[in-house]
Amino acid sequence: MVVPVHAVEEYLPECLESVLSQSFGDFELIAVDDRSPDGCGALLDAAAARDPRVAVRHLPENVGLGPARNAGAALATGDYLLFLDSDDTLTPGLLAAVDARLRATDDPDLLVFDYARSYWDGRVARSASAPVFTRPGPEVFALDDRRDLLDLLQVAWNKVYRREFTERVGLSFPPGYYEDTPYTYPALLAAERITLLDAVGVHYRQRREGGNILATASRKHFDVFAQYDRVFAFLDTRLDLDRWRPVIYRMMLGHLATVVSKPGRVPAADRREFFRRAGEHCARHRPDGYRPAPGREGLRGELLGRGSYLGFQSLRALARARRAVRR
Repeated sequence: MVVPVHAVEEYLPECLESVLSQSFGDFELIAVDDRSPDGCGALLDAAAARDPRVAVRHLPENVGLGPARNAGAALATGDYLLFLDSDDTLTPGLLAAVDARLRATDDPDLLVFDYARSYWDGRVARSASAPVFTRPGPEVFALDDRRDLLDLLQVAWNKVYRREFTERVGLSFPPGYYEDTPYTYPALLAAERITLLDAVGVHYRQRREGGNILATASRKHFDVFAQYDRVFAFLDTRLDLDRWRPVIYRMMLGHLATVVSKPGRVPAADRREFFRRAGEHCARHRPDGYRPAPGREGLRGELLGRGSYLGFQSLRALARARRAVRR
């Protein structure tokens, strides 16, 4: 298990305890101190002194979440990799359930589990994608058999990866925002054997104020373009997966629309530039013969993909007006 750590002194003890108190004990916890400016490094060293399953790597400079995960994965010796963010927690019994599921399905390439959002006021809410885990289907499958996996939150920490598989496919995390994108999509596309675990495995902390870089207004949100460049570059090397290009393109349109629509992400002064970049980016990656999705979502994607800032804003204003009338 790899836990990158930076500026989470308030939450780190709970995170570590959620791992070290698991009923299943045959694991290694590789904690990467990403040049944390607070007391995280000392907390990690103390945990390593108490428990031989904990190994700590202190990085000489801050490299960011993706490269810190890579630094930890490079030290891993176990059969499987699990990534946990250091302000989140594992649920009790998760590792035992994962181990049982891996054994029952003969060591698949990838295991996917569910998560719940954990709020500052004590509320815990399972993800809206929970029905995906209970739909009938084969115990072990490839993405062709269960395309609904693409409806799940595409993050690194709701999956367990066979380490040999990640090395064979060449998976690694890039620097920058949205670093999960060029790791999780190639993993799902390339995995020949996937299984699901119908269980909440991680409590995803929702802080009342701050702490979530994706909710911070910054030009770093432009990193999303480079991350999808990496996904399409991966597809360029895997002609056997080229059939997924239109699907990934459509997923990308939805992701770009979310990035630019969410309040507090792309600074207001940079929104027109974001749309210009989006138009150039989508023109470069638009598959031959691509047909947009029907309805409003398809129109929204087309406006964004063609860099139409005014058209996109007009569509959003129309949607807001319709909601107001319904009230």
